[in-house]
Amino acid sequence: MRKIAIWMLSVATTCSVSVKAQTDPKMDSFISGLMGKMTVEEKIGQLNLVTGGEAVTGSVVSTGVESKIKAGQIGGIFSMSSPAKIRAAQELAVNNSRLGIPIIFGMDVIHGYKTMFPIPLGLAATWDMNLIRESARIAAVEATADGLNWTFSPMVDISRDPRWGRISEGSGEDTYLSARIASEMVKGYQGDDLAANNTLMACVKHFALYGAAESGRDYNTTDMSLHRMYNEYLPPYKAALDAGAGTVMASFNDINGVPATANKWLLTDLLRNQWGFDGMVVTDYTGINELVDHGLGNLQTVSARALQAGVHMDMVGEGFLTTLKQSLDEGKVSPAEIDNACRLVLETKYKLGLFDDPYRYCNEKRAKDNILTPNHLAKAREVAAKSFVLLKNDQQTLPLKKSGIIALIGPLADTRANMPGTWSVSADLANTPSLLEGMRAALGDKVKVVHHLGANLLSDAQYQERATMFGRTIPRDERPEQEIIAEALQVAKSADVIVAALGESSEMSGESSSRTDLDIPATQKRLLEALLQTGKPVVLVLFAGRPLTLTWENEHVPAILNVWFGGTETGKAVADVLFGDVNPSGKLPATFPQNVGQIPLYYSAKTTGRPLAEGAWFQKFRSNYLDVTNEPLFPFGYGLSYSSFTYSDIQLSQTNLSPGEKITATVTVKNNGAFDGEEVVQLYLRDIYASITRPVKELKGFQKIFLKKGESRKVSFEIGVDDLKFYNNELQWVAEPGDFKLFIGANSRDVKEAQFSFN
Repeated sequence: MRKIAIWMLSVATTCSVSVKAQTDPKMDSFISGLMGKMTVEEKIGQLNLVTGGEAVTGSVVSTGVESKIKAGQIGGIFSMSSPAKIRAAQELAVNNSRLGIPIIFGMDVIHGYKTMFPIPLGLAATWDMNLIRESARIAAVEATADGLNWTFSPMVDISRDPRWGRISEGSGEDTYLSARIASEMVKGYQGDDLAANNTLMACVKHFALYGAAESGRDYNTTDMSLHRMYNEYLPPYKAALDAGAGTVMASFNDINGVPATANKWLLTDLLRNQWGFDGMVVTDYTGINELVDHGLGNLQTVSARALQAGVHMDMVGEGFLTTLKQSLDEGKVSPAEIDNACRLVLETKYKLGLFDDPYRYCNEKRAKDNILTPNHLAKAREVAAKSFVLLKNDQQTLPLKKSGIIALIGPLADTRANMPGTWSVSADLANTPSLLEGMRAALGDKVKVVHHLGANLLSDAQYQERATMFGRTIPRDERPEQEIIAEALQVAKSADVIVAALGESSEMSGESSSRTDLDIPATQKRLLEALLQTGKPVVLVLFAGRPLTLTWENEHVPAILNVWFGGTETGKAVADVLFGDVNPSGKLPATFPQNVGQIPLYYSAKTTGRPLAEGAWFQKFRSNYLDVTNEPLFPFGYGLSYSSFTYSDIQLSQTNLSPGEKITATVTVKNNGAFDGEEVVQLYLRDIYASITRPVKELKGFQKIFLKKGESRKVSFEIGVDDLKFYNNELQWVAEPGDFKLFIGANSRDVKEAQFSFN
């Protein structure tokens, strides 16, 4: 039974702690002296972030950049790279503007720079925090070698609706996993010294709740209770800031009826006053201008409102540049508000060491020596292989033998441009091997790989054009579908095994790539059906930037390997896993539904007053569907191995927890298979009775362990009072006495269970 007493941490909370920022007297003195020399126009100029024209991610392109630099009207440039180009722009600012204030240079370095790693959803599937941090460190080394010092990453938005294309850019549906990853990415980018020439200023995005867009439609509105916001959606942002992230990007969506870019509660009350963030806030692409379409006023009005809300830098829209002086003259903004924003922009540059040496990131030798190195490529190959999730492997279809003939069939088989995945704006697509090229390079003359397109990506040519933007073209064959399939079957006739490379193209997920149908495209599915009818073993190598609906494939295809988009070394990494050089160990960071009608579907759902009985398919007047079970196709945390792992029952060090104590929960995990392999051991908790409804399970810990075949190991987790805390209806961070269930297992569904009490 629940006791009346509540153990509460009233000051230092997970998401609402107020921290007094530590100031640097030397920095304060320098910035104050500089600002004393600046005109109002120069101060406003520092708030202007423009695009250099490379890798543009919006419909507006900046103009007159050179003249504006000389006039002191630009504080930052993004999407410009190479030491020579950046040095030239920096020299304009330092040598030709009145005060010589250097420029900050940024880019969307999301999952690698030139050496591309798996898309962020794929990185999350590794559940390997060391590898994730290392991928960010390599990205920082390469990006800074090419002149950059600021990245618009990590993207930490929780998403539980795979219709939303940008689920590919985040870490999935879970609060705990996403928070852990957010912290590691920041530490990887920023290292121990932001002024070092190989560290990159991080920018946490999109603040906040962007991943909860209604209908899964990008840029759409959100509507969320404070309780859900604090417990489920805000912690990853806070974790990134606690790790030291220097900047924050406002999101496109509204929050409680006010768009984030103009939301003072979000950007000032929460971010600065409660959390103690002391860095700079930048808009997303034309975020201020879009407030006009949100219905908040004309450009002058919304620019003033964004400044007053807590925005300091205006990306591309130039609303600040063109209207703030007029608003100041009219008394609609204050000198202090402009000064505050200018100071925070200048402090960012100071922390990066740009005032000491504006050219510290412009070393052409570093660009030659530190990008696409053999070590970086080897790490990218390792991470890619560990991101792949084995969804099915009937009758040990995999791993394949390194002999005979493999037929590699499908529209994703021979396209270099689609291997890195979405948000790989700096990728060297010309030198990224396709799956076909990578497999042939990895296998040499041991296996003959024959190939055919097999099917178009999509039947609809216009849809395919939308799905292959930004140079991610996949050739089309305009002959009748059956003729293409028949030709593919002839190619496959001589093969011992068929590998079908199917799924999404890279730009079928990502920004502005929402989908209502999450099946593999119909023309590809008809190809797959024909390949299965040959009677040969078929392996589906699935490319996807989101959870797809694979009910038919799961019923009919003997082996399914989800490879997301694995980055530069995708092809070689796929070969490593298909042929058993690497035992797959990836686990899903997001639930795969049976069909779109189940969405949103996530493991940590709230309890309901009419729950379906455990194991039941349907019960009238219970929370369920007439036409499908409540269960996912593949649950959160799921992923197979070429080995099989068994779990013992849970052993608890004690069954009662008191404040200041810890309970240790231990299981023995054994590798019963014929392969050495890695397993992600996952810990979940459930608060059985609470003052508010609580999730049926919440991830609270995990360990990725390596076991040789036949090896056993004890794996232990410590559970303390902090693991039991949540935000109650008064937004107090509390742990309430009572009974708790504890689960340990291979995924959120297949677990062992124990119970303890908190007194």
